[in-house]
Amino acid sequence: MDKNLTVIKAGTGILTKVADGTIDRAALVHLVTAIAKLMKRGHRCVFVSSGAVGSGVSAMGLTEYPQDIITRQACAAVGQARLMRIYTSLFANFDISVAQILLTAGDIKGPQRAGYILNTLNRLIVEPRILPIINENDSVAIRELNFGDNDMLSVRVAKLIGANRVILLTSVDGLLDPETNEVIHEVDDIDSVFQHVRSDKGKFSMGGMASKLKAVKFAVEEGIEVHIANGREPHRLSEIVAGKGLSTRFKPQLS
Repeated sequence: MDKNLTVIKAGTGILTKVADGTIDRAALVHLVTAIAKLMKRGHRCVFVSSGAVGSGVSAMGLTEYPQDIITRQACAAVGQARLMRIYTSLFANFDISVAQILLTAGDIKGPQRAGYILNTLNRLIVEPRILPIINENDSVAIRELNFGDNDMLSVRVAKLIGANRVILLTSVDGLLDPETNEVIHEVDDIDSVFQHVRSDKGKFSMGGMASKLKAVKFAVEEGIEVHIANGREPHRLSEIVAGKGLSTRFKPQLS
């Protein structure tokens, strides 16, 4: 397991505006700046970015996520291109190039295809000025559109590449205690916190805290440390990686 390799995941609610689902460029600028600073300091990162469907929603003149799969796939096809164009432009300001990798669940389940992906990612990761950006291939992955999300994709990628840390960026500072509404800073037993899950999720978000905790459970049982942190405060990433910062840290269950 690589102690200097972090998978960072940003959800649709972080990358798009709540009001209309359009890309929040200011939020992207802050997030890109934070990731670039980590890379400049020698941290190796893989970025899992949602937002393709959300950015395509506005491009197609819709006001919310479409209910039919075909329209979602069309939104993803339009939105992914828009999203990568923005990332390419923003990271170029830091002399960082981006590499796009689109995956489905089937790509990392079988050993042969997973091996091909691992080889590609390993080659990209050793380059200090290249950031792999991963997303589900929503324009073709019908099952993933219905049942999957990028939280689980993030932890499965982390396991594949041997990352020791996953940071799931969401719209809150971490897992909140339902009685005090304060952040739970550290969790030793993932099963004990499922009672704290709330059903609310953003208008343009495909997942919620429940799906995050399922992903967290998968990760910690594989020995991977997970943080849930506020994606609207990306400057905290450096502190989180340093073992400080505001987040909920889930301890890995394997050494």
